[in-house]
Amino acid sequence: MQSVSYKLSEFFIIFILVPVSFAVEYPLFIKMIIGLLGFLYVVFVLLRIEKNKFKIAQNLNCKQFINQTLIQLTVIAILTSLYMWIVDPPNLYTVIINKPLLWLVILLVYSIFSVYPQELIYRTFFFQRYQSLFKSKTVFIILNAALFSLAHLFFRNGLVMILTFIGGILFALTFQKTKSTLLVSVEHAIYGCWLFTVGMGNMLGFPS
Repeated sequence: MQSVSYKLSEFFIIFILVPVSFAVEYPLFIKMIIGLLGFLYVVFVLLRIEKNKFKIAQNLNCKQFINQTLIQLTVIAILTSLYMWIVDPPNLYTVIINKPLLWLVILLVYSIFSVYPQELIYRTFFFQRYQSLFKSKTVFIILNAALFSLAHLFFRNGLVMILTFIGGILFALTFQKTKSTLLVSVEHAIYGCWLFTVGMGNMLGFPS
């Protein structure tokens, strides 16, 4: 399971074949089974093959992480608020204003059951399994972001693909610095929750 040929086959199936297949019409329960089996495989490889210890962080400057995240969130908040105000004003902050309880529940469920598994697969697993195959860190980061964007192909929305590519770059850079699944999950959750809050939840599959 550590040979280059095995890893490349694994890479193709998990990060290209499965995401593309999810954009094709076939029964949802089959997709859910495939997704669950894929996630269990990732956890198995991380624990038994890669001997992952799931440390909070190996190289962390808390102040730097917080400041960087707040700065990026501020930029994201301004740009997305302007976008919603111009393109879709009726939905600007609509959920938090009209359904605050739903807003709170979705934030908690999303952060725990969606964000963490995504980061476990696309950052922890991806970096540990494939980083050694690439000489260029820049190419590796861009590839990671592109595949993270591909994972959202099933939404069939160009803006979603762009946003998730940008997010993928940010998350990959954070993981590269901290080596922490928890911290990159916190960052991912903050940005994702903001998009739901500002009113862009519908295109990202959030209930509204």
